[in-house]
Amino acid sequence: MERTKIIIMGAAGRDFHNFNTRYRDNERYEVVAFTATQIPNIADRKYPAELAGRLYPAGIPIHPESDLERLISQLQVDAVVFSYSDVSFSYVMEKSALVNAAGADFTLLGTRGTMLQSSVPVIAVVAVRTGSGKSQTSRKLSGLLRAMGKRVVAVRHPMPYGDLVKQRVQRYASLEDLRRFECTIEEMEEYEPHIVNGTIVYAGVDYEAILRQAEKEADVIVWDGGNNDMSFFEPDLTITIADPHRPGHETSYYPGATNLRLADVVVINKVESATRENIDAVRHNIRAVNHDAVIIEAASPISVDDETVIRGKRVLVVEDGPTLTHGGMAYGAGVIAARKFGAAAVIDPRPWLVNSIADTYRKYPHIGALLPAMGYGDEQVHDLETTINRVDCDAVIIGTPIDLRRIITINKPSVRARYDLAEISSPGLAEVLSDFFRSRAAGDVGRRQE
Repeated sequence: MERTKIIIMGAAGRDFHNFNTRYRDNERYEVVAFTATQIPNIADRKYPAELAGRLYPAGIPIHPESDLERLISQLQVDAVVFSYSDVSFSYVMEKSALVNAAGADFTLLGTRGTMLQSSVPVIAVVAVRTGSGKSQTSRKLSGLLRAMGKRVVAVRHPMPYGDLVKQRVQRYASLEDLRRFECTIEEMEEYEPHIVNGTIVYAGVDYEAILRQAEKEADVIVWDGGNNDMSFFEPDLTITIADPHRPGHETSYYPGATNLRLADVVVINKVESATRENIDAVRHNIRAVNHDAVIIEAASPISVDDETVIRGKRVLVVEDGPTLTHGGMAYGAGVIAARKFGAAAVIDPRPWLVNSIADTYRKYPHIGALLPAMGYGDEQVHDLETTINRVDCDAVIIGTPIDLRRIITINKPSVRARYDLAEISSPGLAEVLSDFFRSRAAGDVGRRQE
């Protein structure tokens, strides 16, 4: 039988999962290549034979996405599977037009064949866009579950940017594990807050293997989704975060709009800094596609250790990298802190950018007068440190989920901006969880797809 030739378009996450669940041992298909975008330094590698399975003894090459048209022609590709997230509907269809014009089918995989089933309850925390506030919601949820006496394990959406074989299954229980696994800044931003709060975190490449290990030490698994992707595990409860600072995005971005439709609970976050008009617009859009979800309004109040570092000063604001880059946000926690605590000015870092940080601005010119905390590898971490220390400013506001000063040396006064989830409507997450477990005990809750 002639096998259907496939290319998987990805960004070192959903692409590998789609391959593992749909194509790895399927003799009807031959995955001839992956393409890579969004994340630096992941192209021109291989998905290794140790992970690719018996049908791929030489592994599978990973090419830059810019080579896609050439690869379709050269390799006589039948179909291209789009497998990354946090992109607009128009962007997806632009890629479809490119692929179709090159002669191949354009495919999006659904949930039925890509969500793995767990033997313990799974609560998925996902979002409509990167930077909506999913991380603080996951932390709040994990704390509530521990208070209920549950053993909680968080499984994080993949960020495997290093040796994929070594990263097949990763377990993080201490800050030392972050060093042992040579985590990027993006990985530390997601794992460290869980670890500090006492939650074990799993991540990696092979999520079937990850799930089976996590089940052994969990009463509940919290799927801590990233990049507004869909859950890799079939959830018993889906909590989707929406952002009123970007009204309309909840129904016009892929696959965030899918998460909105799958939601049992939608948290409209950041309402303390959004207009009522935008909040109401998001609420209307939720109800237009999901009539049954519980809607919770929540805030992400900003605090700092020492506001005198900010007040009246010319500040450089360093924000969470993915939120500014493919998340498309024009500001984050650091900018809100600068406004709240009376900074004299936010200094534009662009005159002082170096090397890979300058490359980031060329790829994402919308970033503007902020500095994304890019740190994909030692070289980029060094470039970030150099850029921060070159900027002519009085102080630095660190708006990232971790303290960058633990990783780099900053040569001027600095302060962290912190934010946590604060529900301001009823019912809240505690009531949602109580109802969820009460219904399970009564046998009333089944999986959404059953």
